[in-house]
Amino acid sequence: MKKILLALCAFALTTAAVAQQIKADEAVKFAQSKHDFGKIKQGVPVTYDFEFLNLSGKPVVIESATASCGCTTPTWPKTPVAKNKKDKISAGFNAAAPGPFDKTITVKVAGYDQPIELRINGEVLSVADYAKYEATKSKKNS
Repeated sequence: MKKILLALCAFALTTAAVAQQIKADEAVKFAQSKHDFGKIKQGVPVTYDFEFLNLSGKPVVIESATASCGCTTPTWPKTPVAKNKKDKISAGFNAAAPGPFDKTITVKVAGYDQPIELRINGEVLSVADYAKYEATKSKKNS
């Protein structure tokens, strides 16, 4: 009898441990986890919406979306997202300095230990360089 009880306890603990290891990206599926803004003008804010679908069998709560720097400002739904429903996390970016960038947004879903990582990248051009870039683009399209 003690062996059966011990086996049942071990099974229950193992099942609970495995349930905790389910990754958040199995409950919340993003259409894209990366976005390339391409070449953008310095000082002009840009935004991209990372759309996601709740694949879990219950409503999910996005606890937080934390950016790797102050130049990136994520916004996320503050209310639970119902099962099989879509929503979005918006990533705003405003660069003060020219050059390439690669930023991350760490998304924490309530009830899941493993966060989801979203990425934005691109190249910031000075106002003068952006004007040259646009002129070159216009000539190619003519």
